[in-house]
Amino acid sequence: MRRDIDVGLLRAFIAVVETGSVTGAAGLLNLTQAAVSQQLKRLEELFGTPLFERHHKRLSLKPAGERLMAHAQRMIALNDEVWCTMSAPAYEGEVRLGVPHDIVGPYLPPVLKRFDKAWPRVRVSLECRTTQQLCDLLRQGKIDLTLTTEQQCRADGETLLEDDLVWTGAINGTAHLRDPLPLSLGDGSCEFRPCVLQSMRETNLDWRLVCEISSMEALFASIEADLAVGAFLRGTIPHYLQVVESDRLPKMPKFLINMYLPPARQNLIAVELARHIRQEFAAQVRRSGRPEADGKARRKSPSAAAMAG
Repeated sequence: MRRDIDVGLLRAFIAVVETGSVTGAAGLLNLTQAAVSQQLKRLEELFGTPLFERHHKRLSLKPAGERLMAHAQRMIALNDEVWCTMSAPAYEGEVRLGVPHDIVGPYLPPVLKRFDKAWPRVRVSLECRTTQQLCDLLRQGKIDLTLTTEQQCRADGETLLEDDLVWTGAINGTAHLRDPLPLSLGDGSCEFRPCVLQSMRETNLDWRLVCEISSMEALFASIEADLAVGAFLRGTIPHYLQVVESDRLPKMPKFLINMYLPPARQNLIAVELARHIRQEFAAQVRRSGRPEADGKARRKSPSAAAMAG
C-alpha cells in the first residue's frame, strides 16, 4: 500500500538530528517539546522502526535513522523549492544585510542557510563593518537592513539579544596579570572601545595598547598568542579563547544585539530576511536558557505578514 510522508515530520526529525535533543528541536521549530515528540512518534510508526536511541538527555541515530537522514534532507529541500517556485516566483533579486564583524560568524550562518533554502532566487550581500558605519549606510539607503551591537536600542529598532561584554584572553594565559595591562581593541569606530577605555580610567591600572584595529582575525590572533586581553560579547568568543575572571579587571556593561530596517521604503525581501533573523535569534535564546529579549520598539509590517503567510 502506498503511503505519503508528511514533510513536517521530516522537519522535526532533521531538527532533532541537528540539535541532538527534542528540547533543542522544539526551540528551532518554535514548537512545544510535546509536539516534537509526537511528530517523531508518528514518523517511527509510519516506518515501523525506531529512528533514535537515547543517551542520557541526548539522542543519536539508529541505523534506520541514518538511512533516512539524506533522503529526508533532499525531500525537504525539494519541497521548499517547489513551494518557493509556486507561491512567490516574484521574490528574487538581492538583499543587502549589514552585520558587525564580531557577530557575523557566531550568529549568521544558520540564518543564511535557512533563508537560502526558503528563497533560493534571492542573493544576500553581506556588508561587515562597525555599528556606526552600518547605521550610516542604512540611512543612506546603501543597505536594506542591519544588525548592530549597542548599549541601547533606538525607537526604530528591535532588540534580538542581550549579552555581557567580558574580558577575553588566551586559554591558561597570563596577559591579564601583566603590568601595564596589554590591551587589544578595535579602532576609533569600534562600539566597545569607549566602554573599555572608560572602565580602565575608573581603575588604578596602568595599561598599553598592543593591537588597535577593527579586524577580528588580528585581535583574536594577538589574544590567542597571550600578548593581550580584549573585550568581546560572551556569545562571540571563539573556542580557542576564554573568559578571563579576575578581580583585577574592571566589570563592563551589557550590550544589545539590535536589528534595524529603514522607517520607509522597506524592501519586501529584507522584511522576510528580518523575520528569519528574528526567529533564529529567538531559537538560540531558548536553547541557551537566557531570558528572551523584550523586542523593544518592534515594528509591525503588513508586508512581513504577507510574505510569512
